[in-house]
Amino acid sequence: MSDEAQQTPTVEELEARNAELEDRYKRALADLDNYRKRVARDVQRRLDEGTDALVRDWLELVDSVDRATRADGDAFAPLREQIAAILEREGIARLGAAGEPFDPERHEAVGVRETDEVPDRTIVDVARSGFERRDRVLRPAQVIVSRRR
Repeated sequence: MSDEAQQTPTVEELEARNAELEDRYKRALADLDNYRKRVARDVQRRLDEGTDALVRDWLELVDSVDRATRADGDAFAPLREQIAAILEREGIARLGAAGEPFDPERHEAVGVRETDEVPDRTIVDVARSGFERRDRVLRPAQVIVSRRR
């Protein structure tokens, strides 16, 4: 038998090689797809972290307006409403309101008030509003919590 006849692959060898190359191709496509998804998640996570940091800085202004509204409600009510509309548009929600049950994941207890008027571990007053964005707590609410006498 000549060297040329020994080197010519058989149909079975070619089919096996084709199957191997097709498998490698499919794996490479899957790896590329997974890479694209991972990069997209990482980019979104970094964007969210940057936005959250910026929002946290602006929350100091929101606190100042809240304090001014409590001191002289009529004068600052339009500004407070405008800020509330902007926060809502950006998907930012306030945390902590009187009457809500205390949740240590979203609230920070800064005081306790003994009372029989509401159930135990209920928020009775908010010292500083908390905020969340897309179910992530940006800042927990500082609250006064009830305790049964």
